[in-house]
Amino acid sequence: MRQSQLIYWASGIVSICGIIFEVLFGALGSYILGDGVKQYTLTISLFLTGMGVGASLSEKVLKKLVLAFVYIEFSVALIGGFSSFTMFGITAFAPGGTEAIFLYLVTFVIGALTGVELPILIRKANEIGVSLNRSTARVLFSDYAGGLIGGLLFVFLLRPQLGMVKTAFFVGLINISVALVILYLFRKEIANVTLHFVVGSVISILLLFGLLFGQAMAFSFEQKLYQDPIIHMEESEYQKIVLTRQADDTRLYLNGGLQLSSIDEYRYHEILVHPAMAYAEKQENILVLGGGDGIAVKEVLKYADTKNIKLVDLDPAVVELANRNNYLLELNEESLKNSKVEVVNQDAFEFLETTDEWFDVIIIDLPDPNNESLNKLYTREFYSLARNHLLPGGAMMVQATSPVFANEVYWTISTTIESTNLYVENLHADIPSFGNWGFVMASRNPINVNDIRINVPTQFLDDEVLQSLTVFGKDEDEKIINENNEIKELKPNTLIDPHLIQIYEQEWENY
Repeated sequence: MRQSQLIYWASGIVSICGIIFEVLFGALGSYILGDGVKQYTLTISLFLTGMGVGASLSEKVLKKLVLAFVYIEFSVALIGGFSSFTMFGITAFAPGGTEAIFLYLVTFVIGALTGVELPILIRKANEIGVSLNRSTARVLFSDYAGGLIGGLLFVFLLRPQLGMVKTAFFVGLINISVALVILYLFRKEIANVTLHFVVGSVISILLLFGLLFGQAMAFSFEQKLYQDPIIHMEESEYQKIVLTRQADDTRLYLNGGLQLSSIDEYRYHEILVHPAMAYAEKQENILVLGGGDGIAVKEVLKYADTKNIKLVDLDPAVVELANRNNYLLELNEESLKNSKVEVVNQDAFEFLETTDEWFDVIIIDLPDPNNESLNKLYTREFYSLARNHLLPGGAMMVQATSPVFANEVYWTISTTIESTNLYVENLHADIPSFGNWGFVMASRNPINVNDIRINVPTQFLDDEVLQSLTVFGKDEDEKIINENNEIKELKPNTLIDPHLIQIYEQEWENY
């Protein structure tokens, strides 16, 4: 009975480890390769396919079941434990595309090894006297229950507390511990058991070394991904936050994407804020969606008539960093600590669905639509919600990626906003750290930038410059030419038809 119970416990524990590796690979793909939905879909599919292949191969394992299980766990521990560490190393040093091949291969291999485990445990339980029906049911129950526990542990404990590199090593140590316990309790059935313990001990030492020192080494790998030294890095509940600094240039990255550079952020934020603020009939109640760094709010606070600013940013970690990091405090001038500012940590879509407030100006400063969760913030439904909270004399400004690098994406965003029966005006400017960047201004009334007057202190923007921002070159305008050399009709991006993600991937893949 003791041995059969041990098998059920082993099944549950290795299942926990397996599901953690599965979601860890999805998280790695999302962070390094982008498009979380695509990466999670591929990793889950490859992992399950691997399990199927492993289950098929397991029928060839008829003897020495315990020893086979032990070495499978050795393999899972070693390969899975070093997976994140190796992924960052490959990303830093290997040619582009190698990291994707490695990730998908590791996912398939770990899935295959996991697929071999369960049939072996079922056969062993049956071998020691448990009926086949009973052994199958109990091992599968332990496996499925362990899967739920593993998913919850990764989301709420391991990733936030250990990060992706330490999590892999930690889970690998659990795998090796299960293998060594099984090896000890079934030692009488195994020849040369001392040799197997030595192999397991060597792997354990490697994993322990990785747990203690792998994070620092991976940090040096990750530094290669950024052109400047990293001065702050953390994994929040929602994303990886990196702050770099070289000379006078402070840069903020979220999930590897550049959000701002202190050298030229004023160009971006002045366009993002002042045309809409100057156009609006009043500047009393302002809504900023995104912009947790506080710099857009700093620009809004230049208007004496402003009474209330509501900043809605999903991730409290970004806001906390903006409120305590000296370099960001210098940039945002402690704007988020101003008594006029209220910070709400909530999804922007959910906020607009539930609030009953109206605003004179809405500033939408959100990351690019490179995954499903961000895509919903670039849909007709989202902009309709924003319109419904915009006062009749108000204005809205949306950051809308680059009309040069992602021409069709930019004009699709503009088309989507216009489909909500708002008037739009298209703006773009050269921002050295980003390149040529686009914005879409919207209002219930027609917009004439010639009538807009910028009456607050700025470093870049004035009335004449603002007018020039509406001029687009031939390779930037909205006449998208399709494969038949015809002007392509752009469709609004919607929740039901989220085609913007695919367009974004296609246009940005070469940059």
